[in-house]
Amino acid sequence: MRSEEIEIRTGTNEVVHDLTRACEEFLEGVDGDGLLHVWVPHATAGVAVLETGAGSDDDLLAALRDLLPKDDRWRHRHGSPGHGRDHVLPALVPPHATIPVLGGVPALGTWQSVCLVDTNVDNPVRTVRLSFLAG
Repeated sequence: MRSEEIEIRTGTNEVVHDLTRACEEFLEGVDGDGLLHVWVPHATAGVAVLETGAGSDDDLLAALRDLLPKDDRWRHRHGSPGHGRDHVLPALVPPHATIPVLGGVPALGTWQSVCLVDTNVDNPVRTVRLSFLAG
């Protein structure tokens, strides 16, 4: 197995950050088949496979705002107002994804991208672990 961590600067806004190119770069030199595992070791971020650039990424953030309002209903109360909802996010957008790799290339669909989903404006830097398990 091969594994490495990358650092992603998400800034101070909610974001769907496309990791697809980073995944492809990580797999450079791989000529076989296997599995790419993407893991976000954070309690307030997730990994999603979705279309980006056509509004789906903004739609996802809007849906998360509707499902998880940034208000005072949350029992988890440290950080900025409504931060407790960020700790519920990984139950809806899990902190991992596993993608088949064929011939060293992620076997994503035509419009699919691998994305970091981060609604936590209190943490502007994220770590993402990429791991390749050869078949």
